[in-house]
Amino acid sequence: MVKDLVEFAGKQLHLKEDTEMSITFVTKERIREINNQYRNVDRATDVISFAIEDGDDDSEFGEPLEALADLPRNIGDLFISPAIAQEQAERYGHSFARELGYTTVHGFLHLNGYDHIKKADEAVMIPLQERILEAYGLTR
Repeated sequence: MVKDLVEFAGKQLHLKEDTEMSITFVTKERIREINNQYRNVDRATDVISFAIEDGDDDSEFGEPLEALADLPRNIGDLFISPAIAQEQAERYGHSFARELGYTTVHGFLHLNGYDHIKKADEAVMIPLQERILEAYGLTR
């Protein structure tokens, strides 16, 4: 399901078919370690994204290697805790599949430059996330 959902979401964002990313499923303990190590937040979370591109086009290094060598674009890495997704599914009263889908699309959008720190950004990201999930069939 996760692979199909990410491919579907990529089509919704009009990404090239050869766009790459990694998804690693980890334990609650491991995602807490990652969150603490890289974000200085000592608690478990559902998903952590590490985007390769930060949206800053003013690179002093010029074209990305992918563009120069005609390689697939790699957008980054997701770490997902299925145990946290299960806990959240129970808390919010929907299926594990819905919560895992929500978590996956949420992280995927972060890898593609979307954010929700500012209200204006959240007003773009969260409705897009819901549209993708609903179009895929993962409704609440």
